[in-house]
Order: sequence, then C-alpha cells, then structure tokens
Amino acid sequence: MGNAVDRAGLTVQSLAASVLGNLPELTDVLVATIYEQNPAYLELDSVPRQDLWRSCHDNVARVVEMIADNDDHFDAAQATGRRRAEQRMPLDDVLKSFRLGGRVVWAALIDEARAQGMAESEVLLDVAGKVWEVVDRTSSQVATAYHAAERYLVRADEQRRSTLWEGLLQGRANRAFVQEAATVLDIPVNGPYAVVAIDNLVDDDCTTSSFARRFAGVRVASAWQVRPQTVVGLLALGTESADTVLRMLRQLVDAPAGLSGVVAGLAEVDVAYRQAMLARRTLAPGQIDVAALPERLPEALLLSAPELADQLIHTWLMPLTTTSAPERELLLDTLDKWVLSAGSIRRTAELAHCHRNTVINRLHRVEQITGRDITEAACQLELALALKAFRLFPA
Repeated sequence: MGNAVDRAGLTVQSLAASVLGNLPELTDVLVATIYEQNPAYLELDSVPRQDLWRSCHDNVARVVEMIADNDDHFDAAQATGRRRAEQRMPLDDVLKSFRLGGRVVWAALIDEARAQGMAESEVLLDVAGKVWEVVDRTSSQVATAYHAAERYLVRADEQRRSTLWEGLLQGRANRAFVQEAATVLDIPVNGPYAVVAIDNLVDDDCTTSSFARRFAGVRVASAWQVRPQTVVGLLALGTESADTVLRMLRQLVDAPAGLSGVVAGLAEVDVAYRQAMLARRTLAPGQIDVAALPERLPEALLLSAPELADQLIHTWLMPLTTTSAPERELLLDTLDKWVLSAGSIRRTAELAHCHRNTVINRLHRVEQITGRDITEAACQLELALALKAFRLFPA
C-alpha cells in the first residue's frame, strides 16, 4: 500500500514537473482562453495584458506546486485578489478566470500523462480531484483578499470624498483640486452654482439620492453630503434659474434650510456654502421653510454683524422691554406693520385690523417709552433693521 502511495506521489510530481517546464506556453494558452471565454477582461480593459499574463503565470505555477507537494502556496492568489479589487474588476469574472485556469492545468496534466504513457492510470483520478480542490481553495483565497481590499478601497474612497467636500466648502480652489472634486462628485467645474444647507433631521442617504434624481430631471446636476447636523447640496444650475430651484426645494424639503445666492463655478461654492448657512439662520425657531439669501439680505447683514444688531436694538427698542409682555408684543407688531406699510397710518390700520386713531395712539406710546421720534423718514431704515434684529436675537 505504501509503495502504491509513493508511486502515485512520484507520478504526480513527475507530471507537475513536466507541466512547469512548459509554464510560459501554458500561460499563453490560459491568457488566450480568458480573452475568448471571459470577455469582461477585454470589455472593461482594466487589467493590462502583461498584468494578466504575469498573474496567470504565477497562479498556474502555485496551483501545480500545490497539486504536487500538498503545501499551501497562496501568495499569488492573494496578490491577484488585491490587484483585481484595485482595478475594479468584478469578482465573478476573476473567479471565472481561475476556473478556466483549472481546466487548462487539468488538460495540461492529461496531455503530459498521455505523453508519458499514463493516460489510463488510476492516479489520474486522484489528480483530477486534487486539481479542483486546489482551484477551490485558491479561489477562496482570491475572494478573501479581494473583499479585504474592496473594504479598504471603500473606506479610502469615502475618506477622499470627505476630503474633497471639506476642501470645497473651506475654499480650497486650486484648479487641480477643483477638477478632481468635479470628477469624483460627477458635477461640472464651470457654470452657475447654488448651495443649499438643510437641517439633518433624519440622517437618510436615501433622501439625498431622491433629491439628486429629482434635480437631474430638470437638468440640474447635484452632489449631496450628509453631515452630522446639516445636509449640504451643491446645485449646478445649468440653464435653470435660481427661482426654479428654490420652488423645487420648497416642494421637496420638510426641514429648516437655507439657499445661497448664485456663484460662478465650483471653485466658489465655499462662498455659497457660507451664504446658505447664513440664510438658514434667518429662520425663526421651529419655522419650516427654505430661506433664500437674496430674499433675506437685511437679516443676513444683521447676523453677520451681531454687535451692530445689538446696538440697533438698544438704540431703538430696549426701553420697550420694560413694558408688560402683552403691551410689548402689541407695540412691536404695530411697528412691524407700520414699517411694512412705509409709514402709512391708513395701511397700518388695515394690516392691524384696527382704527387709524388706534395706530396713532400706539405710535405715540412707542415714542413716549423710547424717547425717539419714529416718524422721521431718515429713521425708517434704522427702525426696520432694529425690528428685524429684535426678532433674530430675542434674548
């Protein structure tokens, strides 16, 4: 029995040695077989021919060695799995090539057995089983290495995308960086852009995918990033107007949001991002709307200069805080309507649903408390800004 086993082992080693002696030719056969029966290698063109040849050469050698000596030699398989993941070659096609390689190795062993007069040997039955066992184990190593590399690449891609996003939003605008960001995010470098900043209430990537599809439907390319507190959208307007985009956002978004003005290209979205965040801050607590910066420039100016807003409040409205809350709200509401109506007593009365004499009395009451003549035309702008500042900074 022992002698039979020894003879079988010697036979396998002899066949393997002969096959390895023709390794370059066998590699050529395998490469041609892969191109013929696994068309993805030609269609995707992601694996250079020399890379494929070297991979086939090394893996065939390792498979034949394992058939002969029963030891594990998985270095070539693991290297192939990692490289193919980096080359974005689908794993199914990679494993199909390994199965084709198994067939080529088995055919080579049969041909060599015939040449040595062993075509009818029972040893070949054992060799057949071993060929496919080794191919299966090797394929498993390929898949494991591929998945590990794929996970690493996904993390690296996510980190790179995050770096690109942060660079854009922080104003890193050199040409090479912006071009890479445009390529990775699949948005144009040039053309008008707007940025939207939405409160992140649900942390849902599916929502941003839906936004991207809806905007693509009106030929607005977009890229979206879900951040801890905010969802940011870069909107390449193309030929669409900012008003059209604003109407769409107000239909789609169910959270407080801010929309920037229009900037010239991707290199300027840092400016638009700051504008969008500023516009968002102009909304009152709990208000659900998309605040467009061009519609809220006075509020944005006040938020940009809080010390000046504080000065306006102290100059015009601070004495009103000494009154009771109901009277203060009544007087402030009247002032809001008075400013909105450009100082028209009649129009103010209509907006406040009261008699014009009531409006006059309330305005006199304000002047008594504040000591300021609010009817002077030159004071209208300051008073209007003071009222906006009071709503923006209620504390």
